[in-house]
Amino acid sequence: MVRSLWTAAAGMTGQQFNIDTIANNLSNVNTTGFKKNRVDFEDLLYQTLKTAGTPATELTLVPTGIQVGHGVKAAATQKIFQQGSPQSTGVRTDMAIVGEGFFRVLLYDGTYGYTRDGSFKIDENAQIVSSQGYRLVPEIILPERFIEESLTITKQGLVTVKTPETGDESIPVGQLELYRFVNPAGLSAIGENAFRVTPASGEAIAGQPGREGMGIVLHTFLEMSNVSVAQEMVNMIVAQRAYEFNSKAIQTSDTMLGIAANLKR
Repeated sequence: MVRSLWTAAAGMTGQQFNIDTIANNLSNVNTTGFKKNRVDFEDLLYQTLKTAGTPATELTLVPTGIQVGHGVKAAATQKIFQQGSPQSTGVRTDMAIVGEGFFRVLLYDGTYGYTRDGSFKIDENAQIVSSQGYRLVPEIILPERFIEESLTITKQGLVTVKTPETGDESIPVGQLELYRFVNPAGLSAIGENAFRVTPASGEAIAGQPGREGMGIVLHTFLEMSNVSVAQEMVNMIVAQRAYEFNSKAIQTSDTMLGIAANLKR
């Protein structure tokens, strides 16, 4: 009887963690380049009361054993790197990746971060940086007195601008690179729409947009979150009901224990 109390409690804990993950997905429904999380569950250890295959008689074996489980736990949280919808912004420094790949930025500690957030800006040094001030790698430094309205980025990542000296002629100022991973789900999310490399993700593989399996770059677009509000609401309802069912199991077990405790001759 006590076993059912702990089993149902483990179920409630697991569904609470599921709700926490769903809430984080919904809170980032408008976060540029956000990739939703999914919780993978696994059952806990089983107590074996009778082992399958043990002799029943001299000529027969027990066909099935007796095992009882002890609940559930979260096995993993996986980032789902499905493509988000591109949204036109008209901002000259906005970029969206359509397909596989990440932008690389230089973090303040000197390490690299990887992001799908293409809402870049121009800093005081005429360099393209992220919203947090992280420098885009490879560096793109615009010339002095460049005409911002002339900033153009091709699908293959070539960055060009015009200046008063060049007139109507665009000059190249840099080439974007994208980076992909053997296992992007193994990247470590560090916040600020950025990821770090881990041994599980593998090393970054560099490439030019539109080549060798890399995605292309859409200029003046941003990739929106891939969170589906309808799907997350359905997941929330399922998790809520599962939480409720486990709480009912605890109440039922408590009632049965109360009946046993009040037995009289």
